[in-house]
Amino acid sequence: MSPRKVSHRRRWFTPSRVIALGFLVIILLGGLLLSLPISSRDGSFTPFIESLMTATSATCVTGLVAYDTYTHWSLFGQMVILVLIQVGGLGFVTIAILINMLRGSKIGLRQRFLMQESVGLPQIAGILRATSFILRCAALFEGIGALLLATQFVPRYGLLRGVWFSIFHSISAFCNAGFDLMGRDVPYSSLTDFVANPLVNLTIMALIIIGGLGFAVWTDVYERRTRLHTYRLQTKLVLSTTAILLVFPFLFFLLYEFQLPQWMGMSIGDKIWASLFQSVTPRTAGFNTVDYATFSGTSLMLTIVLMLIGGSPGSTAGGVKTTTVAAIFLSIRSVLRRKPDTEAFGRRLDEEVLGRATVLVFLYLVLFLAGGAALSMLEAVPLNQALFECASAIGTVGLSLGLTPTLSAPSHLILTFLMYFGRVGGLTMIYALANPNETSPRRLPVERVIIG
Repeated sequence: MSPRKVSHRRRWFTPSRVIALGFLVIILLGGLLLSLPISSRDGSFTPFIESLMTATSATCVTGLVAYDTYTHWSLFGQMVILVLIQVGGLGFVTIAILINMLRGSKIGLRQRFLMQESVGLPQIAGILRATSFILRCAALFEGIGALLLATQFVPRYGLLRGVWFSIFHSISAFCNAGFDLMGRDVPYSSLTDFVANPLVNLTIMALIIIGGLGFAVWTDVYERRTRLHTYRLQTKLVLSTTAILLVFPFLFFLLYEFQLPQWMGMSIGDKIWASLFQSVTPRTAGFNTVDYATFSGTSLMLTIVLMLIGGSPGSTAGGVKTTTVAAIFLSIRSVLRRKPDTEAFGRRLDEEVLGRATVLVFLYLVLFLAGGAALSMLEAVPLNQALFECASAIGTVGLSLGLTPTLSAPSHLILTFLMYFGRVGGLTMIYALANPNETSPRRLPVERVIIG
């Protein structure tokens, strides 16, 4: 092959395209494995569309399922799903670099750029050290989570099954996947049996929040510890926005939703735990300790908003991300105050960041609304139910009103695409489809346009 062709091929395989194609290959491989008889509990072939959707849901750490994970999939199938969750949560680039590091292979500059793009780190310097730190932290958090959950699951399910359940749910929670094995008791029940269990609630919530903060935030907090004023702007925005998105929904659910008649049978303690858990899990985790089908319309609307927002950049979570929402609100504040710049914590946000945030939110809203309308027409279901499932898919959440298992194959394909788009990322998808050689150095004259 001529040097020119090699150079052209390297230019074509941009980091965005490698990430998008890598996730696609893993999904297809996972779909093929799950369709095999060895993956199902009854030893029969699983239709490829449903297998593909399950593989996409696992790789894109969503949790929407066509079949109950415990009752349909065999131990082998559950292990395939867990591997897909782990690879999808940490990113296949991270796993690939880990394998090369263990083999002693040299990590080139191209691989380092790809790793930076994959996990959202601010700079390429020290990328291998940061990768090692991320992997060690992930193993530590998942290990501690599994040990804590084992204290509750082993007495209930026995030693072997209890240990397996503990490992599965710890990884699923940390990766914000939302897959569960509680169908052993009641299919599609998630964690509703543990609504009043403090240890299970706190462990799952902690894993979800830590996994959703983002790898760049981990490294920043670890390096600067309690010197809050020295944190990067991204870390400050992530932590402050996350705190707001946890406190406000908690108060709303506690003071409004769980005061409604359908929840009168719950004790005040149960309501507090349920409010806490439901304020955490919509931000891309997918577990639930109460039945969302009994939620009021207002609470479902708030849940949809939380699902679309999601977690933070470079994390195991999906959604438009906390920094995107923070940038848009800060921009709105600067316009209302007639300030020329968008500022936060003594820093000024780049105009390019604001433009990307606007584009990302627009893309998510268009696909969310279009997907909801398509599901509503195809399945003849209420639009609010269809929108809930689509928000769960594109936000890679996994919460459901019970609609997803009943959908037809075309609707499953719509949800599959939304999950893939939500995990890969809107901007990554755009950059993957764009021509990397298209540049336009010229700038046209400015002319004012009246807005509003």
